Amino acid sequence: MFTGIIETLGTIVAVEGHGQDGARIGVRAKLAGDGRPAVALGDSVAVNGVCLTAVAMAQRGASVEVAFDVSHETMARTGFGALRRGDRVNIERALRLGDRLGGQWVTGHVDGLGTLDAIEARADATDLRYAVPAALEPEVVEKGSIAIDGVSLTVNEVWPGGLRVTIIPHTAQWTQLLDGGQGKRVHLETDIIAKHIRRLATFAAAPTAASPASVDLELLRRAGFA
Repeated sequence: MFTGIIETLGTIVAVEGHGQDGARIGVRAKLAGDGRPAVALGDSVAVNGVCLTAVAMAQRGASVEVAFDVSHETMARTGFGALRRGDRVNIERALRLGDRLGGQWVTGHVDGLGTLDAIEARADATDLRYAVPAALEPEVVEKGSIAIDGVSLTVNEVWPGGLRVTIIPHTAQWTQLLDGGQGKRVHLETDIIAKHIRRLATFAAAPTAASPASVDLELLRRAGFA
C-alpha cells in the first residue's frame, strides 16, 4: 500500500527485454535508509505508480540501484514497454504502520492508461488535462482523488473522456509529471473505494445466480424475518 506522495525521482539505468513475456528494469535513486537498508530484497516499491518487487540491489555511492522483474501482465497493462535508459520515474516505497497518510490509499495496481492532452502554466501552478478511458469515467469525481503515475492528485474538473488536475511548483519539481510533454501516456489508478462501490452497485442492479435479488422488505417477509 502506498500514499501517492513521491519520495524521490529515480532514473532508469537498465532495461532487459520489452516483449509481452516481461522485462527486467534497473532504477537508480537516492533513498534514505533511516538506519536500515533503503531497500531490501522483496520490498514493494511503486515505480510510476506501479507496485513492483525488488529482486536485486546494489549501493552506488549515495544512491541505490534496484532491479525489478516486470511480468507479462504488468507489461500489458502499463506503459513500461516505452521505458528507455535515462527516463525519470516517480519512486515511493511502501507505507509503514505509523507513517503519515498525506495522500490517498494507493495500491500500485494500474486501472488504465491516460494521455496528457494539455499543459496550461499559471502564475502559481500548472493545470494538466488528461484524456481518460471511458471505462474509468464512473470512478472519477470532481474534488476526489486520483493517482497519476503514482502521484496523488485532486481532480478539479471532469468531463466526458477527460479530467483536469493542478500541480504546484513543488510537485512539478519533484515528480516527472511534466516530462514528455503533450501526448505522454500515464498510469491511472482511481480511488479504491469508488471501485468497490461501483462493483457492488453492478451486482445490485443485475442479480445473478449467486446474488438472485437485492435485499428488500418483501424478500425479508418471504424468508420469515419480517
